[in-house]
Amino acid sequence: MSGPQESGVFTALRTQLQGAASEFAGGPDALEGILLGMVDDVDRAVREPLEIFPVCHHSPASALAMARRLREKQPKVVYLELCEDMAPLLTELRNCRLPVAVQAFAGEIDGFPQEWAPLSVVAPITEASAEYQAIAYALDTPGVELVLVDRSSDHVFQWDRANTSEAAETDGSPAEAEEAPKSEEAALHGEAVGVEIGDLRPRFAELEEHLLRHGKVRHWSEWWHQYVEVPLGDSDHDTYRQVMFLIGSLFRRLAPGDGSRVRVDEDRERYMWTRMREHLEATGTDPEDCLYVCGAFHAASRVEEFGVHGRSGAFTISPRTATTWQYGLIPSSHAAIEAQFGLAAGSVSIAATTWQKSLTRTRVRPYRLEGQAGARKSRAKKALPAGSAAQAPATDRLTGFLHQPPVLDSVDEAELLGWSVDIVRAARRNGYLASTADAIAVFETSILLAGMRDRAKPTPYDFQDAAVTCIEKDSVPGRRDVRRLVEIMMGGDRIGQVGYEALPPLARDVYDRLEPLGMKLQQRGVQRALLDIAGRPELEACSDVLWMLRRLMPAAAARPIMGERRLGERSIQESWDLALGTHQRALIELGYEGVSLEQVLEQRLRREAYGPRATTAGVLAAIEDTLLYLRSGRLADELGTHALKVLAAERSVDGAPEVLRRARALLAYYRTSRPELPAWIESFVKTGYAHYCTLLPTAFRDEDATVGQVAAMLGFLFSMESLALSLGCDRTQLELAVAQSHPDDPSKTALLWAAQVQLGTLSRAELRSRCAELLDNPLVVPSYPRYLNGFVHALEPVPGLADVVVEAVSNAFGRLPDAVLLPWLPLLITTLRKGAADLAPLLIREAGRIFPGRLPALDAWIPPWRMPQEDPFAASRAQRTATAPVSAALLAARPATCDAVAELLGCEDGWQQHDAPARPGAPLLSAHPATCDAVAELLGCDGGWAAAGDTAVAGAALTLRHPATAEALEPLLADR
Repeated sequence: MSGPQESGVFTALRTQLQGAASEFAGGPDALEGILLGMVDDVDRAVREPLEIFPVCHHSPASALAMARRLREKQPKVVYLELCEDMAPLLTELRNCRLPVAVQAFAGEIDGFPQEWAPLSVVAPITEASAEYQAIAYALDTPGVELVLVDRSSDHVFQWDRANTSEAAETDGSPAEAEEAPKSEEAALHGEAVGVEIGDLRPRFAELEEHLLRHGKVRHWSEWWHQYVEVPLGDSDHDTYRQVMFLIGSLFRRLAPGDGSRVRVDEDRERYMWTRMREHLEATGTDPEDCLYVCGAFHAASRVEEFGVHGRSGAFTISPRTATTWQYGLIPSSHAAIEAQFGLAAGSVSIAATTWQKSLTRTRVRPYRLEGQAGARKSRAKKALPAGSAAQAPATDRLTGFLHQPPVLDSVDEAELLGWSVDIVRAARRNGYLASTADAIAVFETSILLAGMRDRAKPTPYDFQDAAVTCIEKDSVPGRRDVRRLVEIMMGGDRIGQVGYEALPPLARDVYDRLEPLGMKLQQRGVQRALLDIAGRPELEACSDVLWMLRRLMPAAAARPIMGERRLGERSIQESWDLALGTHQRALIELGYEGVSLEQVLEQRLRREAYGPRATTAGVLAAIEDTLLYLRSGRLADELGTHALKVLAAERSVDGAPEVLRRARALLAYYRTSRPELPAWIESFVKTGYAHYCTLLPTAFRDEDATVGQVAAMLGFLFSMESLALSLGCDRTQLELAVAQSHPDDPSKTALLWAAQVQLGTLSRAELRSRCAELLDNPLVVPSYPRYLNGFVHALEPVPGLADVVVEAVSNAFGRLPDAVLLPWLPLLITTLRKGAADLAPLLIREAGRIFPGRLPALDAWIPPWRMPQEDPFAASRAQRTATAPVSAALLAARPATCDAVAELLGCEDGWQQHDAPARPGAPLLSAHPATCDAVAELLGCDGGWAAAGDTAVAGAALTLRHPATAEALEPLLADR
C-alpha cells in the first residue's frame, strides 16, 4: 500500500527508519520492508475519511482517550467491533453492576457438530474499557446511533470450525494464560468463547520474549502497563491513534504464518467494512460524522475492502445456520476476564485502579449509562466543554513520541508508604507474622526493584514482587498468599451482577416464587434459609422450587442441610444453604431453556430418557425425578412406557443393580399411593422377568458381568416373582435359566447355589456340605474368600441365607490353621469391603443374633449348626398315639369331613359297609404307612397308629370307607 497512496506526512519518519534499517542490516532487506510497511499502515489509517479509533481491551488509556474524543467530536454514528446480533441486549447494561458479559447461548444446535453443544459466546464489559464509553455515549445521547458491525455469534463458530481448539481468536486469546486463576470467580464464563475489542499481544513468541527480557518485566500485562499505558495516559488524540496504529501494525506484520487464523482475521475486517458501507449507503450518513471503534490489530488492516472507498461486492457474507440463539447478560469478574483472555492475575484490577486515578488526575468526565448500578461517581471538579470537532488533518506525531526519552516520574513516597502499611496490615489479618519492619522492607525493596528495572517510580507490579519477597518468605499460613492480598488491596476482584429487570423470565420467576423466604437472594455469598412447612404451609411451594433448583443447578447453589425428598415422603421442616447470587450465571442460562423451572426440568428429563445413550436405569431415574419434583403422572406414564422399549433393547446387565433399586422404590411408591398399579409398571415387571431370565445363563458365564450385577438380576427375579406370576409369567422359565447356568467364577458359583436353594432344587444341608468340602480341599482354600463374596451378594436376592453365610465364615475361622488363615484374612476383608460393602450390615446383624453378647459366654457357646438335630416328627407321632381314640371318634362323628375331602379329590365311590369283605384300599396301610400319616396330618387327625385290630384308627377308617381316595392320594403324598 505504498507508492501513490502515500502522503508526505510521515516522509521524515520513513527516511529515518530506512537509514536505520540499512545501518543495522547492512543494506536493504526484509527489515526495511517491515519498518516502512508499518509507517504505510499508519499513514493509510489516519487518512481514512471515516475516523478509526484503535483500542486495546480493558485499557484505561484507551478508555480515557475515548471519553475525550467522544466529547470533542460528538459523532452521530458509532460503529463498534462487537457481534452484530448482540445489539438489542446492550440497553440492559444500565440495570447491571459492572463487570458483566453479554452472552449468546445455543443449547440445541443445527448446522454444527452435536459434540460442540452447547455453544456460548460472551463479550465482557468493564467500566474501564473503551467499548463501554462508546456504548454509554451512544445509548444516552439523543440522535446517536450505535451499530455493531462484527460477525454474528453464529459466524464465530462457522469460521472457527477448523480451529475450535483455539476458538479464542474472537478474540485472539493466547494459547494458555500466564497465571491461571483457580477461584470460582475465574470460572464465571465457563467454556464460552470470549469476544473482546482489541486484543493486542504479540503472536510471535520470540518477539514477546524479547520485549519481556529487555523490558525487565515478568509478563505481558506488566510490559503493556509500563511501556504503553503510562506514556499514552496523558497524550493527545493524534499521538494516541498513531501509536496504537503502529503497535497493531507491528504485531500484525510479525505474526507467524498461521493461515487459518490470518484468514479469519481478514474475513472479520472484510465483514466489518462491508457492514459499515452498507449502513452508510442505506442512511446517507456522512463518514465525517461517524466513529469506528475497533481493536488496534484490525485498525491497521491491509485488505482491499478497507475504507469507505474500498472494494465492494467481492466479499460475500455466508448465511447463518438454523441454530436458535438465546441472548442474555451474565455476571463477570476481573478474574474471569483474566482467565479467559490469558492476562496476568490482578491486571484487570490494577487497570481499574489506574482508571480511577486517571480520572482524578485529568479531570475527564467519563460516560456512564443513566441509572447504572454500582457505578462510581466521578470526582472531577471541572469537565471538558462538549462540542463538535471534525477530524483534523493528520500530522506526524510518531517521530516526536519515538524520540522523546521516557518520563521519569518521581517516587510518590506517600502513596508507596500507604501501600506498604496496608499490605502489612492485610498480611497480619491473614496469619502472617508481619511487623513495621516488614513495611519498611517492602518500601525500600520496591524502590530497589524499580531501579534495577530502569524505573524511577515503582509500579504496582514492582510493589507486588517486593511484598512477596519480604512478607511471604517460606509458607502461606492462611487461605490467601501475599500476591493475592496485593491484588485485593489494589482494587480486588470486582464481581458484577445482573439486575432484576435484565434477568430472563425464568430467573425473575424464581426470585418471585422465593419471595416468602424474606431473603436477599441476589446478594453473593451463602445464606441460610429455614422452612417451617408445618407452621407455614405457604413455604411448601418454596420447598418445591428449591428442590428443582437442586436438581437443575450446581450443587452449591442450593444445598439442603436438613430435610430430604423421597418417594412417598414429605419434610415438615427444611434448612437450606442458598448461594443463588454467586451462581447467577447458571440461573440465567436456565432461562435460555424455558420460561419456568417446570418446563426446563421436563425438557431435560425427556432428553435424558429419549437420548441415544439412554439406559433403563436412566429412564427409571427420570421417572423417579418426575414424581419427586413435578408430580406428573402423565409424564411418568409416558416415560415408563418408553422404559419398556429401552429394557427390551438392552443386551447387557451393566445397569441391573440400579434397575433393581429404582424398580423396587417405584413399585413400593405406587403400592402405597395408588389404588392400583399403573399399566406400565406391570408391563415392566413382566418384560423384566422374561428379559433377565433370558440373559441369566449368559451373565453367569460372561467375564465382564460382575457378581453384583448377576445378584441384582436374581434379586429382580425373586423379589418381583409373585407379581410377575400373577401377571401371567411362567416360573418354569426361571428354573430353566438357573439350570442352564454354569459359571466358572467362584463368586458366581456361590451365587448360583443360593439361587438353587431359593428355588428348592438344593437343600440347605447340601449347601452346608458343599461349603465344608471347599474347606477340606487345600487347593480351593485360597479362593474361598471369593465364594464368600458370592454368598454375601446372594443376600440381595436370598436374604434368608444370612445364617448360612455366617456359618460359612465362622467355619473358616474355626477350621483353618493360622498359617493358612492369616495370609488369607486380608484378601477376605478387601474382597468383602470392595464387593459387598452395602450388604455387610445384614451379615453383621445376623452374626449379632447368633453369637453370644458377652465374651465369657463364648467359651461355653455351641454354634446352632453343631447342635444335634432331632426328628421333627417324633413329638407329633407321640401326640398322635395318645389322641388316637379321640381322632377316630371325631371322624366317626363327622363323616361330612371325609365326604368333603373325597369330593375335593374327585373320588365318588361313596361309603362302604364296615364289615364288607372286600377292602381294596387296605393294603396301602402296610405298603405306604407314611402316606396314611400324611393324610391324617392333613385332616387334623393326630392320633397316630393304633393296634392292628383297631379299625377306628384314622388312617384305617379312611382306607376302609374311601379306598379310591387313598389310592388317589398315594402318588401325591409319596414324597412325604
